[in-house]
Amino acid sequence: MATEIDKLLDSKFLKKKDAVHLVKQWKSEGKHVVFTNGCFDLLHPGHLNYLLEAANLGDKLVIGLNADASVSRLKGPTRPVNNERNRAAILAALYFVDMIVLFEEDTPLELIQSLSPDVLVKGGDYNLGNIVGAREVLANGGEVKVLKFLEGYSSSSLIAKIRQP
Repeated sequence: MATEIDKLLDSKFLKKKDAVHLVKQWKSEGKHVVFTNGCFDLLHPGHLNYLLEAANLGDKLVIGLNADASVSRLKGPTRPVNNERNRAAILAALYFVDMIVLFEEDTPLELIQSLSPDVLVKGGDYNLGNIVGAREVLANGGEVKVLKFLEGYSSSSLIAKIRQP
């Protein structure tokens, strides 16, 4: 029997080909699609503020979620703390998140190229020159936004705090 979480994931956690189809549908309806990506290993208020700001930049928010293997390559062998399904479930429970798409690569470039969002969003530790997919989004007439961090929040620092004896 499917749980409520299973139902939620079925509605928001899509395979790439299904995501591409739905984004095309949204765009044909005149919706502005915002895309961001990340590991979102331990969701904290900094993530929530960032994602809510991103959602407010358009009509639909799509999150590219690093797969477990990608997180391990980027963050080290002890990460992720939460597996990709659990991370997707937590993100899917947020009312302002419309879609989550998993990507296996170290960067979301292929996913960004496939989805061709109207707005690409990254956090304050990025600038236009080092945002993967920025050139492609701009070339398609889209926008790239860098949002400020909410100071004092970090998944890595939370994990370090948990691991302290």
